[in-house]
Amino acid sequence: MTVKLFQPHPGQRAILQHPARFKVVACGRRFGKTETGKILLVERALAGAVGWWISPTYRMADEVWRDLKAALDGAIARKNEEMRRLDVIGGGVIRVRSGRNPDGLRGSGLDLAVLDEAAYLHPDVWRAAIRPALSDRRGEALFLSTPRGRNWFWGVWMTGQSASHPDWMSWRFPTSANPLIDPAEIEAARASLPERVFREEYLAEFQDDGGLVFRRVEACATVPPGGSPEPGARYVFGVDWAREDDFTCIAVLDAGARRLVALDRFNEIGWALQRGRLAALAERWRPEAIWAEANSIGGPNIEALQAEGLPVIPFTTTATSKGPLIEALALALERGELAILPDPALLSELGAYRLERLPSGRFRYGAPPGGHDDCVIALALAWHGAQQGGVGIRFV
Repeated sequence: MTVKLFQPHPGQRAILQHPARFKVVACGRRFGKTETGKILLVERALAGAVGWWISPTYRMADEVWRDLKAALDGAIARKNEEMRRLDVIGGGVIRVRSGRNPDGLRGSGLDLAVLDEAAYLHPDVWRAAIRPALSDRRGEALFLSTPRGRNWFWGVWMTGQSASHPDWMSWRFPTSANPLIDPAEIEAARASLPERVFREEYLAEFQDDGGLVFRRVEACATVPPGGSPEPGARYVFGVDWAREDDFTCIAVLDAGARRLVALDRFNEIGWALQRGRLAALAERWRPEAIWAEANSIGGPNIEALQAEGLPVIPFTTTATSKGPLIEALALALERGELAILPDPALLSELGAYRLERLPSGRFRYGAPPGGHDDCVIALALAWHGAQQGGVGIRFV
């Protein structure tokens, strides 16, 4: 009987061979954390242990479940697809579980728990469910995750750094610790991502800024208010339409000088008046392109403006398109490539805008509850338009 697993690289071997009972691994994307967990789980199961793999959602664990079945093919005595349970020849058991409901994980008799993307699990998964289940057999735990600020995962990682807890050990491995990853890929990510995202996702650093997206905002607010059009300048608009309790915002960007030269923000007026206000701004600044959010109420307004001859380009905001849109603006401000107006509403929105990484691994950008993001989106669309010129791109 042969079980096929990948040969671990040096960083993975350091984790697998360490004698600590509780191991905490903060690692960058593509370090190989999932493979590390699978190797340990399979080794223990073949030795007769009972082990669980716990992910934030079942969907995240789908690939792990498939890989475990393939790796143990020929060593499986029984398989239960509904329970995601493998009984291994020799008495070992593997189950793949979801951590969505911590109470559903309560029990006892565990030899090993692998907590995948632990930073995105509720802390009660460990504290109230898994830790007690390990007690009667003095079971082990392996925590694997990219950081997510300084939450409970950071707490257990810090425990592993303390000499006063000999049962614990923790590591921090950047993506570059995986010798199979091309360094050029990491540098490409560094060049295209805001610093906070890169440090968390690739350097595996615990950030303490609460998900702050935009940095150096005050340093970029150097454009004097009250500017006027200049001959030969190339202007681009970004437009975010008002929804309930929101504002319509129009950002006017000098694409050549990379300067936000005007910002118009208003609410509680009808669509015809809003379009008229936009048309008046266009008459003054003569933009080469007006990038406007096309979602929902944006569509009819864009069609009406296009019928009037305005150079409006629709931008459909989706989970796929919003991330690159916001990250491009964040990178421009972080690097001082874009100067903005010291507008109080704009500075407030940029300062409050937050990033949240979801259990799926994707990011969600947005204003805090009760806040607004109309200035942010309008500015991001204008910056996007300045980079694209008059070429329209629709993300789906």
